[in-house]
Amino acid sequence: MERLVIKVIDIKGKCPIYKIGDKIIIEGPEVKLDETDALCIHAFASLLPYIIAFRKGVKPSEIGLGDEKKAYVHCPDPGPPYTPGGTVTFEITVVRDEAEKGLENSEGGHRGS
Repeated sequence: MERLVIKVIDIKGKCPIYKIGDKIIIEGPEVKLDETDALCIHAFASLLPYIIAFRKGVKPSEIGLGDEKKAYVHCPDPGPPYTPGGTVTFEITVVRDEAEKGLENSEGGHRGS
């Protein structure tokens, strides 16, 4: 099962929710609230399409958002002078489950067969 680690790496302006280094942890379809520092519904809305794609095996490089394992996305808040908030940049790291990776290798790279 893929585990996604979404980390705040930059904030332009002032975000009332996040600080640099905050993380959101996704495991399967679940937000691991006990491992997540904060969750903003506006930012989550911009992350959700990519969370789903990466869970389905799409590589960030395939959609122009990064390399094989990391993607970069920001929230929709434009920040000053348009809003009092700030734009947060997230780094999304795809962490593969080692047991599943071994299963893929033993089955010729096909999951769910």
